[in-house]
Amino acid sequence: MSTHLAAYPQHRPVTLACRGLVAAPHYLAAQAGLDMLKAGGNAVDAAIAANATLQVVYPFVVGLGGDLFALGYDARSGHMYGLNGSGRSAQAATIERYAALGHTTMPRYGLHSVTVPGCADGWGKLMERSGRLGLERALASAIGYAEEGFPVGPDLHAALVRMSAQPHTHSSWREHFTPGGHIPLAGSVARAPALARTLRAIATDGPEVFYRGAVAQRIAAFCAREGGLLTLEDLAAHTSEWVTPLSVPFAGLEVYQLPPNTQGVTALQMLGMLDGLALGEGPLAPETTHAAVEAKKLAFADRAAYLTDPAYMRVRPADLLAPDYLRQRRQRIDPHRAQPSVAPGSFAGDTIYLCAADGEGNVVSLIQSNYRGFGSGYVVEDTGISLHNRGAYFSLDPEAANALVPGKRTLHTLIPSLATWDGRPALAFGAMGGDGQPQTHLQVYTALARFGLNIQAAIELPRWIHGAEEPGEPEILRVEGRFPTETVAALRALGHEVEEIGAWDALMGYAQGIVIDQERGVLHGGADPRAESAAVGW
Repeated sequence: MSTHLAAYPQHRPVTLACRGLVAAPHYLAAQAGLDMLKAGGNAVDAAIAANATLQVVYPFVVGLGGDLFALGYDARSGHMYGLNGSGRSAQAATIERYAALGHTTMPRYGLHSVTVPGCADGWGKLMERSGRLGLERALASAIGYAEEGFPVGPDLHAALVRMSAQPHTHSSWREHFTPGGHIPLAGSVARAPALARTLRAIATDGPEVFYRGAVAQRIAAFCAREGGLLTLEDLAAHTSEWVTPLSVPFAGLEVYQLPPNTQGVTALQMLGMLDGLALGEGPLAPETTHAAVEAKKLAFADRAAYLTDPAYMRVRPADLLAPDYLRQRRQRIDPHRAQPSVAPGSFAGDTIYLCAADGEGNVVSLIQSNYRGFGSGYVVEDTGISLHNRGAYFSLDPEAANALVPGKRTLHTLIPSLATWDGRPALAFGAMGGDGQPQTHLQVYTALARFGLNIQAAIELPRWIHGAEEPGEPEILRVEGRFPTETVAALRALGHEVEEIGAWDALMGYAQGIVIDQERGVLHGGADPRAESAAVGW
């Protein structure tokens, strides 16, 4: 074992199973997904059940008012598929309109940061294509917790305390999450009857009710009354899109990500650049970390310059992954010096990632988000829907790649991944964390494929994240306090501005993963101790 790993014992065992496995950032959600597998459902049924349950028990990172992306492998056909379930900007959302409203930059919170939520339609499309038990069965666990009550965990309580103190928090949020003005304590029982009614309507009538029925009418009326731009016509025009995943080879794997408007290309560029470089003796060695951080800087420069809704991109996404182009970018990495940053980003972004695999060979890698915490700070009355603030990623600079345009999908940080070995699924992986997501992908894939760690050990390793915590701040390389002191010293000597933070810091995001051992027929699950995560199987 590398000396860089010896000081970091694995805290949790890998979850091993043969008939099915679900990894999610909350144990109740993981169990809800497993219940679907035991009831005869498949990985799609399990993923939707876990996702819906998270919206009740972990609502500060995920909700019906957000977007959804998924990668899946269908065992029967042997095909991989991708789903872009992100929504578009309102037809009234022009740069000129925002200027008239007094905005010189995109608002980070409030109703003017809201785009059409894509989650409900994403559920419907996944279930229609590959599910087995139907939405009514898949949403039953979430509805039960919302109606009958669920125990408030420490992460949710802390998030409610933080959100209650924010100046952008609207009274509609307070009425839903802090009834009577009281923040539920950790260990107390909370209920969400309004959200239960909305989930039941979707279970009974399908996603149509969210976009063209009674729920849509409530969303549109609420936005109109509170000064938002979303209309009933914007909701009715929404549809998810089946897309073709992109991939690069990495350490014997073929790693797949969704195309733009996600930043999946960014993760693939980082992996593609690192794949051709010599690394240190372990995943925490200074040579390994330095090369990875430098690859991140180059990939994020391309992200800032090119990535947005593919209908508006100035280059083909595949061109950014061409071997010759990646070779050119790789050659710009100096192993002896940190280069200046060229693509400031931000860490913030609250999301859930989960994955599910069944005994038949089906795999789902799913990510869903409200974006920053509870999103915009608004909850549609009588629905329990926290509207996300994903539109904050747009730019009001008309020359920017991600400039605001009516009916446009913004650049998205959400990136589920799948990897294959010899054409068969080998790994489902993802993480929350905004701009940190591709950085976490790079570190975990490197630990797994280049250094042979198991999925739980790879997730538990101390992580780094590079960027600015808030827009306009200088970029810093932040490392968890468990990072080797010799690596930190070496990185500073190379010119990195390094800041040590908490030993298990939520800033690093929450990662989950499933390794599929095709030869033995065994599933290996890993869950992140930085959240209330669990990997459960049977």
